[in-house]
Amino acid sequence: MRVGMKAAMLLPLLLVAACDGREESAIDNLANGANAAQVENNVRAEAMALMEPLNPPAPGTPGGLPVDPEPIVEGSITPDSPQGAAQVVQGYYGLLEEKRFVDAQDLWAPEGAIGSQDDAHFAARFRGFSEIHANIGAPSDAEGAAGSSYVTVPVQVYGRIAANGKPWHVLRQVVLRRVNDVPGSSAEDRRWHIESIGAYVPPADATGADNGAEPAKAISMTDGMANRRH
Repeated sequence: MRVGMKAAMLLPLLLVAACDGREESAIDNLANGANAAQVENNVRAEAMALMEPLNPPAPGTPGGLPVDPEPIVEGSITPDSPQGAAQVVQGYYGLLEEKRFVDAQDLWAPEGAIGSQDDAHFAARFRGFSEIHANIGAPSDAEGAAGSSYVTVPVQVYGRIAANGKPWHVLRQVVLRRVNDVPGSSAEDRRWHIESIGAYVPPADATGADNGAEPAKAISMTDGMANRRH
C-alpha cells in the first residue's frame, strides 16, 4: 500500500518524462520491487536535466548587474562599511537559497513591516520558486540621515518558477540602514538591517547604453514591500 501511494506521487514527474518513454521504465522498476524513493529521485534528476539552464544576463548587459569599475579589496571590508552591508545582502540571499526563511527574515529591520511579519507569511513570499539565487553588485557610498546611514546594493535575483520549471531573473536594489555610533545606540542598532527591496534604479551618472538596466517588472515574491523609513 505504501509503495502504491509513493508510485502515485511520481505521476507529475512521469508526465514530464513522457516524451521519451522513461515513465515506462520507472513503472517497470516499481513493479519489480525497486525502491520507490530511488525511482523518484532518478526520474526527478532526469526531468531537471531537460529544463532550461539558469543563465542570468552577464554584467553590463540588459538584465545584468552594472559593471563595477573598482573591485573591492578583501582586506578593506569592515562590518560597518558599505561592503559590510553588501555582505549582509549576500548572506540574505544565501539563506533564501537554503530555504532558511526564519534566519533570512532576521536580517530585516525588526520594527519594519517585513521584519515584524509572522514566519508563515514571510515564507509564503517564496513558495512560487523551486530555486532562488542571486548575484550581488557593488554597494553605493553610505548616505547619512537623522543619525543613521543608508547603503544601496544592486542585486540580480534569479531562479526557477516552481509551477513550470522556467528560469526567471530580475534586477533589484536593497536598501540597508544602520544607526550611527551615537550615545545610547546598541550593538544591534549599529548592525546593518534591510530596510526595503525594490526595483533597480541606475545611478544618475551611470554611463553606457544599458549598464544593466532593463524594463521594469512587477515586484515579485522575493521582494520586500516595506517603504524606506527616514
